[in-house]
Amino acid sequence: MKKPSSSSGLVYSTETGRMCPDCRQPVASCTCSSAKPVPVTDGVVRVSRETKGRAGKGVTLVKGLALEPAALAALAKQLRNACGAGGTVKDGIIEVQGDHGERVAQALKLQGFTVKRSGG
Repeated sequence: MKKPSSSSGLVYSTETGRMCPDCRQPVASCTCSSAKPVPVTDGVVRVSRETKGRAGKGVTLVKGLALEPAALAALAKQLRNACGAGGTVKDGIIEVQGDHGERVAQALKLQGFTVKRSGG
């Protein structure tokens, strides 16, 4: 006999998209405690370049942004468009493919962020 699991239930709806596992509401309108809090930072956005684990291909990392996930994704899109490159958001860090540190820093300064270049 199959044991009922506590995580069973609707996970995705074609009408509303992903569903919250706790309150079973669409993720966009979820108000339960499973929503991740905005990380606390020191107010300085750090822009660096990294090649580790990427077969020698460099990416520009943007760390220290205290933004909601939706706002972080929108900012990442703006930065990717400004650089003409691809990229993603992973664990609150924006990754832009290629060495675009100066462009990213300039775009962030224009939006009012305090920016520091970090790393080599």
